Amino acid sequence: MESASSPETTPGPQQIVVAPREPTVRGILRIVLTVVLSAVAIYLVYLLRTPLGWLFLATFLAVSVAAPVNRLSKRMPRGGAIAVVYLLLILVPLGIAAIMIPPAVQATSDLVSEFPSYVQDLNQTVQENETLKGLNEDYDLVGKLEDAAQDAAGSLDNVAGTLADVGAGLVGSLFALFTIVVMSMFMVARGRQWLEAGLARRSATEAEALGRALDRMASAVSSYVGGALLQATIAGVVSFIVLQILGVPSPLALAVLIALLDLIPLVGATLGAFLVALVTLFTGFPTVTIIWVIFSIAYQQFENYVIQPRIQSRAVELDPFVIVVAAIFGGTLVGVIGALLAIPVAAALQIAVREFMLYRRGGAEALVDPDDTSSEPLPAGGLPNG
Repeated sequence: MESASSPETTPGPQQIVVAPREPTVRGILRIVLTVVLSAVAIYLVYLLRTPLGWLFLATFLAVSVAAPVNRLSKRMPRGGAIAVVYLLLILVPLGIAAIMIPPAVQATSDLVSEFPSYVQDLNQTVQENETLKGLNEDYDLVGKLEDAAQDAAGSLDNVAGTLADVGAGLVGSLFALFTIVVMSMFMVARGRQWLEAGLARRSATEAEALGRALDRMASAVSSYVGGALLQATIAGVVSFIVLQILGVPSPLALAVLIALLDLIPLVGATLGAFLVALVTLFTGFPTVTIIWVIFSIAYQQFENYVIQPRIQSRAVELDPFVIVVAAIFGGTLVGVIGALLAIPVAAALQIAVREFMLYRRGGAEALVDPDDTSSEPLPAGGLPNG
């Protein structure tokens, strides 16, 4: 009787058990060296944060002035176009300082000299009002103001020392500004050559994609700067006309102040209107102050919903939430300059991310969209030409 044969078994695939490799000395040294070099690089960036900031500002300035330089270079040699644009760039701040400094010094001097009389008038008003008189007896408000007036009058003796400190800070700022302007001039003159030399090291597809993305980023930054300057100029001109009609002292200086503050996103226009309202308290309160407040509210609404969309419609296409976040982050990190540069930098980063995603999806051909007018560089700007 035949025994039941067991089913044939086929040997399965051999399982290879790999023992965990212990780190080699060479691998450990590589990791330690990488960490050390990264720490050294971060420390060097920290030490060089000031010149690196100057380099960033010089790059931003070069991109911003590339448009007028390119336009003038069609009518004159490029060197002459660069000289004309940068000469105007230097003369504008000097003109602003010449307009604003004398009235500011005079107003400060008048306020300090007349502050005791303001305190006396306030004291008389307090004594005539029972409620204010009771508050003054409890908290000695008038006495504190009288002490502040005496301190302000006595501080006039330290004007020379204060001016010396201001002068030293001004010299340092002028040196930094001169360095930034010189670096940006080199970038405008040779930027295109440097860019082409860098792209020549990449493949044709990558060079085309990078060049197109950089052109769009430069166009967005230049268009935003031009639009912001035009918007601020309109605000300054309209404010000057209104201040002149109301008879407010130093209307030109106040209008320039409003134009400068209007460059700051979100809060600049409101801050400028508030400062001018404070001035009107000493010149035409309450009629002039009320008229100015009504005008400021109406104009800011007109600027937000009419002027700004028309000027900036082709400059940056950012969500309002992104604009708010960018301005807050930039202001927190770098102060006023950061708030000024945050929006164009955010727009450039958005363009860079979009172009990178398009390139990853379909290569350089995907970057050409027949329905997308942004594929052509905006006429307001472009990369610095060399």
